[in-house]
Amino acid sequence: QVQLVESGGGAVQPGGSLRLSCAASRSIETFNMAWYRQAPGQQREWVATITRTGSTTYIEAVKGRFTISRDNAKNTVYLEMNNLKPEDTAVYYCKGAPGNPDIGSWGQGTQVTVSS
Repeated sequence: QVQLVESGGGAVQPGGSLRLSCAASRSIETFNMAWYRQAPGQQREWVATITRTGSTTYIEAVKGRFTISRDNAKNTVYLEMNNLKPEDTAVYYCKGAPGNPDIGSWGQGTQVTVSS
C-alpha cells in the first residue's frame, strides 16, 4: 500500500538536534503512525507513535527530547530530536503504529549518528 521514505538523518555531536521526515506515497490520514529505530547490533525498537487524532506516546528513553508530529496535508510524519545522545545512534524508520494493520514493507530508513 503506502510507500514511506525517511530522510533528515545525519551525523551530529551529543546535544545536537535533527528533524527527520517520513514522506508517504499516499494519504496517511487514517493511520496511526510511528517511528522505530535499530541501533548497531540491536533489534528494531519502537520509539514514538502519533495517532490519527494527534495523541502521542514515546519510549521512556526519549521522553522530553523527541517530538513526533504529522502533517496530513503533506502526507508526512516528522520526528524532532533534541539533546541527542550517543545511544540514539541508529537507523530510523517510519511505519504504521504497533498493533495496527500493516500498511506496507519497511523502507530503507535514515541513519542518525551521534558521536563526539
